[in-house]
Amino acid sequence: MTLPPALLDQLAAIFGDRLSTAPAVREHHGKDESHFPPCPPDAVVFALSTADVVGAVKACAAHLVPVIAFGTGTSLEGHVAALKGGVCIDVAGMNSILSVRPEDLDVTIQPGVTRKQLNEHLRDSGLFFPIDPGADASLGGMAATRASGTNAVRYGTMRDNVLSLEVVLPDGRVIRTARRARKSSAGYDLTRLFVGSEGTLGIITELTLRLHGIPEAISAATCPFPSVEAAVETVILTIQSGIPVARIEFMDEVMADAVNRYSRTSHRVAPTLFFEFHGSPASVREQAERVEAIAAELGGDGFRWATGAEDRTRLWAARHNAYYAGVALRPGCRAWTTDTCVPISRLAECLLETKADLATSGLTSAVVGHVGDGNFHVMLLVDPNRPEEIAEAEALNRRIVHRALAMDGTCTGEHGIGHGKMEFLAAEFGDGLDIMRAIKTAIDPLGIMNPGKIVG
Repeated sequence: MTLPPALLDQLAAIFGDRLSTAPAVREHHGKDESHFPPCPPDAVVFALSTADVVGAVKACAAHLVPVIAFGTGTSLEGHVAALKGGVCIDVAGMNSILSVRPEDLDVTIQPGVTRKQLNEHLRDSGLFFPIDPGADASLGGMAATRASGTNAVRYGTMRDNVLSLEVVLPDGRVIRTARRARKSSAGYDLTRLFVGSEGTLGIITELTLRLHGIPEAISAATCPFPSVEAAVETVILTIQSGIPVARIEFMDEVMADAVNRYSRTSHRVAPTLFFEFHGSPASVREQAERVEAIAAELGGDGFRWATGAEDRTRLWAARHNAYYAGVALRPGCRAWTTDTCVPISRLAECLLETKADLATSGLTSAVVGHVGDGNFHVMLLVDPNRPEEIAEAEALNRRIVHRALAMDGTCTGEHGIGHGKMEFLAAEFGDGLDIMRAIKTAIDPLGIMNPGKIVG
């Protein structure tokens, strides 16, 4: 769409040189890490305050122009694509840590603060924020997509760690969704309504987050297995045994090889689990010994320990770089990443059937997963210039999702819907999708907030 000159004048009055219509800037703000082609907005404004966001939203609402929020651009389902044009509000500059309250184990921040920035700031306080999706994402974006990641098996997801939000609504009103109390029975749970709303109901301008104490002791380990089934059975028995493991991550033999090449590691090229244990020195040792015994019974051997901070950092850096390691298997291609999650008792079945699907496909693929909570990702490498590969990836993704739904799982464990997974919501929620649409219409009757996402 072409923006009305009057709107551009209003935005220029608010933002000055923080308004851009330059093609390169627009292109950057119309794409994320997904396989979808860029879909740039018509203009980008760089907000530094809630007042800036209010001004931009009110101006766009007056002209019926779409508004898309942008943090770091690390999302994976086309969340930031300006499908109907409009104005992108970049909140990366809203990156102040406003208040740390160690006695209450919480912190209030602006949405552009990244998880690494926050934990660096907290380091000397003995506290940390545990949600770790891998990318150094903005915490506003992590709340908007209900992100989780490697620590979710012990610490939960963003849903569990956001206490309150400040949100700019589509008409420019500013609301706070809750107070800082750790529990409340007051009215509807507005905080969790906006956590996971992907910018379709409002724009998050402030977050109050739950913090946790840095564990007294931390140890990590990797262990290869003779089969996917043995690795997943180890995960299931670990969880069912009540061992409070902090992280259990999985990569298949293809990803193990890719990580070795990319990060210059020496993992055995086999289905592999990554573990991390938090607690006192005695409890960490006990957890690790119990898990090692379970793994040994199922054929896992060669536990490799990382107890020093530097060794643990190197181990997890290799795991976090798995996305880029996978992409490097086929230079010039884009990664189509699935995100299904199933009840943990169905995980082995789901993974094995998926691996059989992949074996008959002509696409290069690899699997990683936050298997402690039943979530795994298939990375399909596709050449964007070959329609037959895109069609094959679409068909594989559809089979993987419907398999997960048949096992009472979900089409997305942590990436969100964006516009990439909209087709699966009806199958997952049935008439519940109508309720979502009713909420969207009630809060955003003009349909200007990130249109074309989640419910259309």
